[in-house]
Amino acid sequence: MHILVACEESQTVCNAMRLRGHEAYSCDIQECSGGHPEWHILSDVLPLLNGHCNFATMDSQLHTIPDNWDLIIAHPPCTYLSKAGACNMYINGRLNLDRYSKAMAAKDFFLKILNADCPRIAVENPVPMAMIGLPHCSQSIQPYEFGHPYSKRTLLWLKGLPPLFATDLVPFYQSYTATVRGPKLRSKTFHGIAAAMAEQWTIV
Repeated sequence: MHILVACEESQTVCNAMRLRGHEAYSCDIQECSGGHPEWHILSDVLPLLNGHCNFATMDSQLHTIPDNWDLIIAHPPCTYLSKAGACNMYINGRLNLDRYSKAMAAKDFFLKILNADCPRIAVENPVPMAMIGLPHCSQSIQPYEFGHPYSKRTLLWLKGLPPLFATDLVPFYQSYTATVRGPKLRSKTFHGIAAAMAEQWTIV
């Protein structure tokens, strides 16, 4: 399968797909930290979403996707969408117009991915602010359902894909956000979830 993992510098999902033999590429405006620049597209993802494209990976090799992608998995930035940032949307009781404008731009980016011309799409994000008006999600998952001793509620918006089913329930867990410091570390995909995506979403 031709797989695009959008907004992923860690390459966790990309690597999981590659381990199962798929032609997967991560894409982000940051350089990759997953150790495989030959699979990473250092670029804005929007021009690539509908497939039928040419691009270079970080090793300067050229690649062609002659048709649509078979699968897109995306982790769009959540800074201005997440419910966790709701406290910053108002200043002294007044709407923070600058932050609201950035939230609407983030929503537009989110929807462009979700509505891309691709038969199978999964978009991952934390719980959004209600005022942003994102579509209702398809599924809510937790790391402790996939072998990690943490809770960190994550929502999935799915098109043409079944909900993920739990692979390894962990009975005792703690809050991930209370344990791990730094937004970059907190935003990385858990390996157990990536492995479940690779196993369950690549069956044609």
